[in-house]
Amino acid sequence: MRDLDNKVVVVTGAAGGIGTAICRRFVDAGARVVAVDKDEDALQRLAEALRPLNAQLALLPLDITNHERVVSRIGSIAESLGGIDALVNNAGWDLPVQFLESSPEFWNKVIAINLVGPLNLHHAVLPHMISRGGGMVVNIASDAGRVGSSGEAVYSACKGGIIAFTKTIARECANHNIRVNTVCPGPTDTALLQLFGGDGEYGKKLYEGLKRAIPLKRLGKPEDVAGIVVFLSSPEAGFITGQTISVSGGLTMHG
Repeated sequence: MRDLDNKVVVVTGAAGGIGTAICRRFVDAGARVVAVDKDEDALQRLAEALRPLNAQLALLPLDITNHERVVSRIGSIAESLGGIDALVNNAGWDLPVQFLESSPEFWNKVIAINLVGPLNLHHAVLPHMISRGGGMVVNIASDAGRVGSSGEAVYSACKGGIIAFTKTIARECANHNIRVNTVCPGPTDTALLQLFGGDGEYGKKLYEGLKRAIPLKRLGKPEDVAGIVVFLSSPEAGFITGQTISVSGGLTMHG
């Protein structure tokens, strides 16, 4: 997909499992990637992993929950790189806990990372896209935001909010030639899923149960998500906006 040559793509949560796969796929497509993550050490590991690909990679350590900092750093990046062509809001965080056993402090952290963070990135990036005549945004939500997920009540609420927000921004920004879509991973073999299951017998039973429930009979891989993200960010998806696409092996099938 070489039509992304030299396009500037901002990816949040870049150093995680799905984030790394997304960055690698964009690099393969010839894009210039701005890798955003709060974990500076993890960003350095990402850079080392992508070094053999001669990646055009800029590392941006950033707390996405800080609006003022996000606007300032994104403005600097847009100026130095000549604009921003695509934004992927991938950063996310949660812990498995029943809602009645959780606290307002926990809710606030989940909401700040999974909902407020993406709002901050939109607020910072969209003006730069508008000024240069268009752009693409892909928001990583979750099937938890479509069908719910036990132990993820507040996270599910945030991801449902991202789905609704995406549709609204897609409407508001269509006349600026900005396309905005949502990708919802299903059960994917990432650190978040490992938090739910752990390494013991319960984890093995959870993973096997998920595999049985998924029509394609396996868990998702980060690479499964990366492909649709890069496609939606490319000119090949030029007539697609406001859509929500599940990558779940058929576990969720929405018409």
